[in-house]
Amino acid sequence: MEASQRKAALLAQLDKKFENPDVHFELGQLYQAEGQWAKAEYHYNVALSFDPVHRASQAAMVKGLKSSGDTAKAQQYAKAYMNQVSGDAAALLGLAKEFDKQDLDEYALSCYQQALRVAPNSPEVNKQVGYYYLNNGDKAQAKEYLSRSFQLNPNQPDVAGELGRLGVVVKIP
Repeated sequence: MEASQRKAALLAQLDKKFENPDVHFELGQLYQAEGQWAKAEYHYNVALSFDPVHRASQAAMVKGLKSSGDTAKAQQYAKAYMNQVSGDAAALLGLAKEFDKQDLDEYALSCYQQALRVAPNSPEVNKQVGYYYLNNGDKAQAKEYLSRSFQLNPNQPDVAGELGRLGVVVKIP
């Protein structure tokens, strides 16, 4: 389905239920891809008004601000969103993943680092940090965090498999 058809379908969904943050987010993404930042920003703001913790919209808002040249405001928004979740490892991971999807590596890494400070002994946090480094080509860091995750919880076949591909000999208890 091309963008104009997708937009029409999404707008029809909003006619039925305007209070749908996911639809507003998706419309924002389409408008942003077309370079229509004002329309994208509107839909991100509406999504956030219906769901203030809609992480995808938060990250997209930061990306849009940065792309439109308003880097100071983008940084301000990113810090505000990160501060909202600074003590919640799961929420930090969610925001980090969304920043990562928007190619906002500096903010994603900040969230992952904060999640490690909040929950250094969490297998999930260490696993996600490991995958972040793996996806960004840093195999040494990936190996370190995935190994730590596996030490904390050896019942993770996905992590064991990834460690094997990285050349780590994994002994399952």
